[in-house]
Amino acid sequence: MSNNDETGKAKGGAARARALTPERRKEIAQVAAAVKKELAGLPRATHGSEDHPLTINGVKIPCYVLEDGRRILTRQGLQVGIGMSASGAIKAGEHRLALFASGLAERAGTGNQALADQCSELATRLANPIRFRAPAAGQAWIGYEATILADLCDAILAGRAGGFLTHQQEHIAQQAEILVRGFARVGIVALVDEATGYQKVRAKDALAKILEAWVAKELQPYVKTFPMDFYEHLFRLRGLDYPPEKQNYRPQYFGVLTNDIVYERLAPGLLEELKKQAQRDAKKAHLHRRLTEEVGHPRLKEHLASVVTVMKLSNDYADFIEKLNRVHPRFGQTYALTLESGDR
Repeated sequence: MSNNDETGKAKGGAARARALTPERRKEIAQVAAAVKKELAGLPRATHGSEDHPLTINGVKIPCYVLEDGRRILTRQGLQVGIGMSASGAIKAGEHRLALFASGLAERAGTGNQALADQCSELATRLANPIRFRAPAAGQAWIGYEATILADLCDAILAGRAGGFLTHQQEHIAQQAEILVRGFARVGIVALVDEATGYQKVRAKDALAKILEAWVAKELQPYVKTFPMDFYEHLFRLRGLDYPPEKQNYRPQYFGVLTNDIVYERLAPGLLEELKKQAQRDAKKAHLHRRLTEEVGHPRLKEHLASVVTVMKLSNDYADFIEKLNRVHPRFGQTYALTLESGDR
């Protein structure tokens, strides 16, 4: 292209700019300022890039970690990752993922209300994605917290089992099954951290800042946080009968196991700080009641869901700990917790 062509294009642009009315130029400037302001207010991704996607059994999904620690999968990546077409007509203002979940909820309502409710809640989450700034992008990106992938796959596979998928959606169920087999073995959050490089800095945060986010200043109201699946599989992995003869019975050493499985792996120094608070308090409440509602409890539930998945895939306690050490290693520790067989 010659300099004359470039000059001609520049002249054309200048001519178009001069042709704009003052009102139109003001309108364009206001829109640009509003977009810039909105972008500046969005959470920023500190880790991740398109060049290093999350890879699960050959499926690649762009992923990021935001400055507040949320792990994000892009909406387009999530859609393509489950085998859903990125083209085709959709209702105005809605997205294919949300429409898929709401349609599944409607069909499931004819025979499985629990699944219908699950899919309705999922559709609401899918209709409200997270807008964020990617590290090297000058525009807003759209995504979801990484754990929604597991919830979406669960709903798809439950829909297939109940006969609520259409014939055209069978390939989506097949893709969901491939994904489940992949991330069930290692945990979705750990995969995102590895893909983005976030695991290299995760444990380097200031301990005081972590504890401030995790530990509540006052005791939390009692909430049944630990799912029954956790104890059912813990009994199985330790070779104990379940349910126990005495309702709500837990071997005393289960507290030692829980500290290792959960609190030693949530954040650096967390268990030590929780124990200090428990010692200062006359009422020896459960440790998890001291976690904050904003950070501690959501991360605890996320961690427990991942732990239960690893439990389901383990044959015995030694096998479980070996897998757990890969998925959720203890902070600052590399050795495995061992118990004498007589402790059962």
